[in-house]
Amino acid sequence: MGLHSVDSLKLWFNVGMTTAFPIVALIGKYNAPEITGPVLALARFLEARGVRVLIDVITAQHIEQCPYEVLVLEDIGREANLAIVLGGDGTMLNIARTLAPFDVALVGVNRGRLGFLTDISLDTLFETISAILDGHYVTEQRMLLQSLVYSQSVGAGQAVLNVLAFNDVVVAKGFQGGLIEIEVQVDGEYIYSQRSDGLIVATPTGSTAYALSAGGPVVHPSLSVITVVPVAPHTLSNRPIVLSSASVIDIIVRRAEGPRAHFDSHSHFDLHEGDRVQVQRYPHQIKLLHPIGHSYYAMLREKLHWNRD
Repeated sequence: MGLHSVDSLKLWFNVGMTTAFPIVALIGKYNAPEITGPVLALARFLEARGVRVLIDVITAQHIEQCPYEVLVLEDIGREANLAIVLGGDGTMLNIARTLAPFDVALVGVNRGRLGFLTDISLDTLFETISAILDGHYVTEQRMLLQSLVYSQSVGAGQAVLNVLAFNDVVVAKGFQGGLIEIEVQVDGEYIYSQRSDGLIVATPTGSTAYALSAGGPVVHPSLSVITVVPVAPHTLSNRPIVLSSASVIDIIVRRAEGPRAHFDSHSHFDLHEGDRVQVQRYPHQIKLLHPIGHSYYAMLREKLHWNRD
C-alpha cells in the first residue's frame, strides 16, 4: 500500500495500540510546499496509531491552520522520541546536526531517488513506519565531527567558531586560484605540510560524499574512524589517512589567498593565514533507523552503480 492509497489507511489504524515511539516529529524539506500532502497524510496516520504528533515550525509554515503541535527543532529534540524527515540527504544532514545533542531517533523518507541517509520510499511509507512503530527496525549509530576555528587576530586560545559536521570539514583554497599551503597535526604531533586544493576530514558517513570524489576510501558507517583526504595534492606522496576517532586533527593555514573552511557544504567560514581549524569527534551520535532487511552494501551497489557481474 503506497502513499497514494490514503483512503486505505483505515486498514492500518488501530487507535490506542502500543508503540515504540509515543511522540513523533515530522520535518519536511524546507522551501518545498509540495511536501505538505505527505506530511499531513503521515500525521493523520500517526495520530490514528495513538501517537502524539509534532510538526517542525518551518514545515508548518506551508500547512494552513496546522492542527498539530508546532515546535522549533530544539524543542522537538527535547520532546520527541522519533523524528521522521521527509526530503533528501541534504535535509537529513541539516536536521541531524541540530538534533545531535538529543537522544532522538531519525528516519529518512526520500521524495525521489533513495539516498544514502534517506532510504524509505513514499510508496512504502505507511507499511515501513507502521513496522517501526511496532519495534521492527534496524538501528545504526553515526558519528559527527566538531570543529573549532582559532584565529590569530583573536588569540590562540579562543575559538571564533564552533560548528558540527555530519559528513566532513573541508579546508580549501579560495576563489582567486592558486594552491593552499597547510600544516597538518594529529594529537599535537606534526604530520606533514602540504600544497593542494584543500584537505577533507570526513566521518564514515562522509566517506561517500566529497571525500570519495577526491580519492578517499569508502568507510563502513559502523567503524569509529576519521578519514583525512587531500584534494589534488601537489605531490603524489600525499595519500588519504584513516585515523582513530579519538584523534584531534589541527589544520593550520600557512599560505593562501582567500581560504575557507566548509562544513557539510552547508556553511563556510573565511580563513586567514595563521588560522587553525581543529577537528575531533563530537561526543553525541546520531541514531538512524532503517527498515528490517536494510543493507548498506545493497545501497552502495545502487548509488555507486556497482555491477553484480
